[in-house]
Amino acid sequence: MPIVQSRPITPGQRFLQRNRTGLTLNDPIKSLTKSKHRAKGRNCYGRITSRRRGGGHKRLYRQIDFKRTKLDIAGKVERLEYDPNRSAHIALVTYEDKEQRYILAPKGLEPGTSIISSDKAVGFDIGNAMPLHLIPPGTTVHAVELQPGKGAQLGRSAGAGLRIINSEGKHTTLKLPSGEIRLVNSNSRATIGSVGNASHEKQVIGKAGRNRWKGRRPRVRGVAMNPVDHPMGGGEGRTSGGGHPKSPWGQLSKGFPTRRKSKTTNNMIIVRRNGRKMKR
Repeated sequence: MPIVQSRPITPGQRFLQRNRTGLTLNDPIKSLTKSKHRAKGRNCYGRITSRRRGGGHKRLYRQIDFKRTKLDIAGKVERLEYDPNRSAHIALVTYEDKEQRYILAPKGLEPGTSIISSDKAVGFDIGNAMPLHLIPPGTTVHAVELQPGKGAQLGRSAGAGLRIINSEGKHTTLKLPSGEIRLVNSNSRATIGSVGNASHEKQVIGKAGRNRWKGRRPRVRGVAMNPVDHPMGGGEGRTSGGGHPKSPWGQLSKGFPTRRKSKTTNNMIIVRRNGRKMKR
């Protein structure tokens, strides 16, 4: 889908560039939505733990079928919709038994297309879901489960696609968009194709107020603050800070790893996203 530039009939539309072509203007299916509480950067005690969050427009959460457990029942894509909770577009699917569900809209999926999910090889058309060991090497997939039955965790953002390298025994080797190569259980379910709306990263918000609608508050540089407010503040005249970048409480913000160690997932990584091979 192409990026569309608006006519500058208002100041906010002068630089606005977004992608909404081919999407329905209808409201979402009420039975497939629920209210969503926004923490606004607060923890369970009401204290701010993530700064620069707050405000923003209300959102209804669309319940997405990440497990694709509707097996061996064909479904028809009714329409494509915008989802304010994610970068990808979503597709409304109506199955033969009249049940409706939302799924992530793959690239190239059009209204009227028939899709199916199965534990057998039922064809490798875009939108079909099946276990990884049934999909041939070289195929691009998305919405991949890390554990069978847990629901999709990999390849869910706009434009994301994972390439299957090979399947041997209990594990399938995947190459992620970041360059990371890892093993995943061969019985985990994946969907054929890559996620649509790949032009999402090319969108231009057009004005600062659009970020406020998303719940993103302004960010003040540390060097612009006073010494009482930030370690990098103060100085005679304008300064670039000096020293290492850090938070107002002295925690370094660059130069050391922040990824949490997880034995259940890290030991399945073959090559890290920085190109280094993991030690085994």
